[in-house]
Amino acid sequence: MSVHSTSTSRGAAEDSLAIDRQDETSAPSSESEKDVSNIESQEPAEAPGFRRGFRFWAVIVGLAIAQFQASLEHSVVVTSGPTIVDDLQMGEEYIWITNAFFVCSAALQPLLGQFCNVFGRRWLMLLVTALFMLGSGICGGATSGAMLIAGRAVQGAGSGGIIMIVEIVLGDMVPLRQRGNYLAVILAVYTVGMTLGPFIGGAIVETTTWRWVFYINLPIGGVALVVLYLFLHVNYNKSETVMQKLRRIDWVGNGVLMAGTIAMLYALAYAGGKYAWTAWQVLFPLILGFVLIVICAIWETYGPAAEPVIPPKLLKHRTSLIVAITTFLHSILVFWILYFLPISFQAVLLFSPERTGVALLPLTLIALPGAALSAMAVSRWGKFKMLHLVGFAIFTLGFGLYSMQWEGTTTAEWATFQSISALGGGIVLDTLLPAFQAPVPESDQAATTATWCFIRTVGNVWGVAIPATIFNNRINQLTHTISDPAAASLLYGGGAYQHASASFINSFDEPIRGEIRAVYREALKLTFLIGVAFGGLACLLTILEKEIKLRKDLETEYGLKDSSKERKEGEVDAQAPERQTTS
Repeated sequence: MSVHSTSTSRGAAEDSLAIDRQDETSAPSSESEKDVSNIESQEPAEAPGFRRGFRFWAVIVGLAIAQFQASLEHSVVVTSGPTIVDDLQMGEEYIWITNAFFVCSAALQPLLGQFCNVFGRRWLMLLVTALFMLGSGICGGATSGAMLIAGRAVQGAGSGGIIMIVEIVLGDMVPLRQRGNYLAVILAVYTVGMTLGPFIGGAIVETTTWRWVFYINLPIGGVALVVLYLFLHVNYNKSETVMQKLRRIDWVGNGVLMAGTIAMLYALAYAGGKYAWTAWQVLFPLILGFVLIVICAIWETYGPAAEPVIPPKLLKHRTSLIVAITTFLHSILVFWILYFLPISFQAVLLFSPERTGVALLPLTLIALPGAALSAMAVSRWGKFKMLHLVGFAIFTLGFGLYSMQWEGTTTAEWATFQSISALGGGIVLDTLLPAFQAPVPESDQAATTATWCFIRTVGNVWGVAIPATIFNNRINQLTHTISDPAAASLLYGGGAYQHASASFINSFDEPIRGEIRAVYREALKLTFLIGVAFGGLACLLTILEKEIKLRKDLETEYGLKDSSKERKEGEVDAQAPERQTTS
């Protein structure tokens, strides 16, 4: 496969995109082109160079395994967290079990996206998988809160890299129009890991030591490493020296973006909990973070970087900009549910951690079919706008239903509520990334995916910080209704989340127990009702989206290397059509 310089390949891809758009408005010039046009109008055509042999599926399996372990750690501490905090005596620093993970995950994703273009996908994928396993080992062997937080930071860096590079590699192997079908497999595994996390965490802490919450990743990661090492062999530019590769990295843009992200997410870790939003400990890092991100945007637009970490053109199209915002909102809403629906089960319905994990299973069982159907619909018809609108509308309805849960909510009711919200969230899940990639040339595929993943990961943190602030403020307003001053003081000032367990509430006698449950119920009611507003905003924004034709050609410099066996079997060489589409 011929390798072009960055500027040449980028310009060629943009020229090709312009030609494709012109061709869309003109009639076929020959009978053969008419035949192709007729076929494409009925069903996505098989792209030249798109092969699905044994190695293709082996890579898909390896990516799915790596994705599973990374997504599992997003939510496994939801039910196991209180046990871990108690054993290591972490106190108020318990919030960094989650925040250290997401801060490092978000901060490094744009840089890792550039590394993918410069150093190729294979070794970087193996590196971040090994990094994740290292972080898991540190967490499992932690003897102090500081050691656990350090391990979670390493885990987060590996997890962010895994989730992003998985989607980049998939983009290198599958044309955009058909990508939804395969993305559905990967994101289904992601959803399974996210949803099973609370169940697995609860089961582990009730049957063995909490350390296996992290040690479980070692054998899973080992399998992923072996599979990817054996089968993930991809093309990349080997002609450049190490110094030439390093000069392609936008070090200034990455540094400023990392600093801004860390400052902003640090503020969110304490906002509304340890400190009020108006406290200088929150306002200073929050404002600093936003200022640095604005400086980064100016640098990316007017600076001398040859390859900006987040190219401004990624957000110039109306659809890309809207999908970036709705991706952020979708991520917020997903974590809104993952971190506060378990409180409803444990503190209002008085479920054990293990039973809470079981109660959350409808999120997976319904989200997966919704995600699969929407992905197939995108591949079949190439349309995503209506799916976004319908998905967000159903997702928003689910939040309204969550606000109705109380101490007497039946199994049928809470299972139905979850099923509705999971269906809506699932419909949207697999269709956002293809919509974000559609207006952008394939030459910027890695930067586009890294940017989208960065937006989603930052949304994860806001999806914990915003509802936590609403929840804690409402708890503070209601603690006066608890007749036991000692119990009220434990919930006041951010302590409600830490003590949201059936064992804590059952340690009190009636009527105090009922008063505590009522406080949790009312605080959660307001929390979910405000979530309706976020979902409603996403619905309104999707109306402004513009449908973009999804590309059917596979244009990449980083596709799977051809094996001699595949050539002998007469499968189409990916290099020839690529030269045609990029010339």
